[in-house]
Amino acid sequence: MKIWMRSGLLLLMFSSLAIAQDNGAPQVTLHTSKGAITIELFPDKAPVTVANFLQYARDGFYDGTVFHRVISHFMIQGGGYSTDMIRKPTRDPIQNEATNGLKNTRGTLAMARTADPHSATAQFFINVEINANLDYTGTNNSRAWGYAVFGRVVEGMEVVDDIRFVETGPGDRPLEQVIIERVEVHQ
Repeated sequence: MKIWMRSGLLLLMFSSLAIAQDNGAPQVTLHTSKGAITIELFPDKAPVTVANFLQYARDGFYDGTVFHRVISHFMIQGGGYSTDMIRKPTRDPIQNEATNGLKNTRGTLAMARTADPHSATAQFFINVEINANLDYTGTNNSRAWGYAVFGRVVEGMEVVDDIRFVETGPGDRPLEQVIIERVEVHQ
């Protein structure tokens, strides 16, 4: 009871977590070398993307991968390279679901892709700022298609912020490896 009285902010954070868990949305926890990040997924808005991500997670694909691209005022990207920076083989690409109305706001999880709008496989990123330039605006070109948001951080944003400020070198690669040790799926 004291914890509720101490801080309205703490109450608000706890309440949003309770809502996320009560609404039946699947959650995953990325256990990283910097700490845990819990993400609520949106299967109602991005069913193909969520199913794809969960399958990779359940298969253990993300275990032992790194955040290989970190841009402090943009995003942190991972899910594709082993700790020795070897790209992991993936399944076929999925359909881009960026038309779902979700925005690339701070703390949201989105799929990484190439210039082909429908090329996302396993790599994902967490937005560390509002990145409206990544939102869907149309189908007339690759950039307009945007990047499909399919989840949001509900716990561990301080870990995301620790990762976003690691020192980087060429290619925005962290000089100190940030490892996704394992991914835990909560249902």
